[in-house]
Amino acid sequence: MQAFTTLNGLVVPLDRANVDTDAIIPKQFLKSIKRTGYGPFLFDEWRYEDVGQPEMDCTNRPIRKDFVLNQARYQGAQILLARENFGCGSSREHAPWAILDYGVSCVIAPSFADIFYNNCFKNGILPVVLTDAEMDVLFAETIANEGYQITVDLPSQTVTTPSGQSFSFEVDNFRKHCLLNGLDDIGLTLEKRGAIEAYEAKRISAAPWLF
Repeated sequence: MQAFTTLNGLVVPLDRANVDTDAIIPKQFLKSIKRTGYGPFLFDEWRYEDVGQPEMDCTNRPIRKDFVLNQARYQGAQILLARENFGCGSSREHAPWAILDYGVSCVIAPSFADIFYNNCFKNGILPVVLTDAEMDVLFAETIANEGYQITVDLPSQTVTTPSGQSFSFEVDNFRKHCLLNGLDDIGLTLEKRGAIEAYEAKRISAAPWLF
């Protein structure tokens, strides 16, 4: 998993509340268990005028020009602004996979659905919770200023605007450690590889007939 420390990135504003995981990545894309290839289908029903299907070429699909991800000024965005209860609905891990595959590694909102919030940390995405008032500032400045970039600093737990205004956010110490070191569940397990191998060797020696 890619480590997350400090990100200075272009911001894209999705000014909608209660965005569910089916909107983030529709159900037809759940047939695959690969972690990549979902970026072109992120927010598929809002982004395109036709219905997307797994593995299809999105190059010439008709787009909805008013949707933020299709606007030229937001191309290459790495930070997504959203409203309350982002990631509600089913617990599909494909939702953070699609967000990360698109190129976004930080989502900022007033609140998140619990399972989606947890899945973000497990896949290298930093979900940041700010107040409604702080979100209003970020939305207003993003919309007013083309090319608007902010800095998200995980070690100091701050979001800083181009003017120098800074907002603090909370994050669990263990989750912070995992993101800073790029550790998902597999990575955490492999940190104990020496102890695991020693235990397996001891078991083989003590009870060889089991192996």
